[in-house]
Amino acid sequence: MARKPKGRPISGLFLLDKPQGLSSNSALQRVKRIYGAAKAGHTGALDPLATGLLPICLGEATKFSQYLLDSDKRYLTTAKLGQRTDTCDAEGEITEEKPVPASLSRAQIEALLVEHFSGEIEQVPPVYSALKLNGQPLYKLARQGVEVEVKPRRVRIHEIRLLALRADEVDLEVFCSKGTYIRSIVEDLGLLLGCGAHVSVLRRLQTGPFHADQMMTLEQLQSLAQPQAEEAQNSIQQRLDALLLPAWAPVSDLPRIQLEAAEAERLQMGQRLRVDDRLPDADEFLVFNRVTDEFFGIAERDAKGALKGKRLVSTA
Repeated sequence: MARKPKGRPISGLFLLDKPQGLSSNSALQRVKRIYGAAKAGHTGALDPLATGLLPICLGEATKFSQYLLDSDKRYLTTAKLGQRTDTCDAEGEITEEKPVPASLSRAQIEALLVEHFSGEIEQVPPVYSALKLNGQPLYKLARQGVEVEVKPRRVRIHEIRLLALRADEVDLEVFCSKGTYIRSIVEDLGLLLGCGAHVSVLRRLQTGPFHADQMMTLEQLQSLAQPQAEEAQNSIQQRLDALLLPAWAPVSDLPRIQLEAAEAERLQMGQRLRVDDRLPDADEFLVFNRVTDEFFGIAERDAKGALKGKRLVSTA
């Protein structure tokens, strides 16, 4: 018999402003505990050094986390010039120091950004990363002193802007595809400048359709979780639940279709439907109850044009 999960069957998306110094998994567990949720997951880890937007999926929303993992991201970063580190960020050990060129100018940096960091590029991920080799995260192998060859990968930089240049610091804004390592961009830029560089500040501002002005800090969430006077527990839960975006928020850009309850039940049983006259010109669809507007999940068009379930939620 399957073990019943502990916690509430709450579903939705919480947009967390992850604090510096906390791992993404630790931040996830804190949000999960505050909500008393039975199930939770995040949608793309941030390094402990990094802050900013970390979408937390609760309950049925975890079924759509991959869509955010695959989405574009936007970051603000500060590159510290003149120092390289083994992790390519401020948490690592300094491996090399060189003077910053006195003649360094905005025009020089902007030219390098256009030439080397625009459009589709090839980059080598940092050795200290969560990428896995034979099931082992690279950062664990690196800490053990194991030398591994990290293969380059292709990513896309949609936009990269120089925001500020100081004596030994550069502020950048980067809008990029999934899998892009900002630490690698900064490391490579430092090598091109001849003085080395590492990430000293990193903040995520956007993940897919979600932006920084929508997120909330752990302190704000914890404050709202505190009872007011003799407030009942269910009132606290209602206040917290009102902060959540719907479970389908990560895929809100997909076209919607409405089905009868009996039709949705057939999808959930693995059957296919012929509803050609109701399908928009797309391959995937958000499925809702025509009467109650209850969300059933994602369905897709099969090779013969019929509708079949792809990611369906529990409606029990």
